[in-house]
Amino acid sequence: MRTLVIGTLLAAAVSLPALGAESYTIDARHSQVVFGYTHFGFSHQTGMLRQVAGEISYDANDPAQSSVAVTIPVDAIDTGVADLDKDLKGPNFFDLAQFPTATFKSTKVEKTGADTLAVTGDFTLHGVTRPVTLAVKVLKVGEHPMKKTPMLGFDATATVKRSDFGITKFTPMVSDDIELHIAVEAAQAAAKS
Repeated sequence: MRTLVIGTLLAAAVSLPALGAESYTIDARHSQVVFGYTHFGFSHQTGMLRQVAGEISYDANDPAQSSVAVTIPVDAIDTGVADLDKDLKGPNFFDLAQFPTATFKSTKVEKTGADTLAVTGDFTLHGVTRPVTLAVKVLKVGEHPMKKTPMLGFDATATVKRSDFGITKFTPMVSDDIELHIAVEAAQAAAKS
């Protein structure tokens, strides 16, 4: 009898839907990194990086079990000024020829509020890896009204020093501190079409 009960419980457990983290793939069309800096003290400028790619594992019940891995092609930089984009991709700054991508891979996720997280990870830029903590606000987890697929959306912010990554041209006249504003939408991996 005991064997029958244990067998029945195991069978029931196997048939239950899995709980925990869900896998999401970043939607590059609706994701971007905006960076801001001061220009010789005269103005605050911004640029954008698109074509963000990566995977997110998100556990709404236990965010500490979540993770993220992202790749951003430096070639996707866009300031709205073609000559500046060319200079930023060159050896004075990002050096696209040697370092074509920037990456972020989380090492720790902490819940900081009802819909906020601190996501710490290894950020690699210009061939240098440093720890960076993102302040994340989870905007929505649910069905996309048009696609009818499960989606995850969040905003994140951080400030990094470009000199920490060996990008020092014109510092401190052009600010060393670079503000990052990140917008991400991601589709549940099982639901992708």
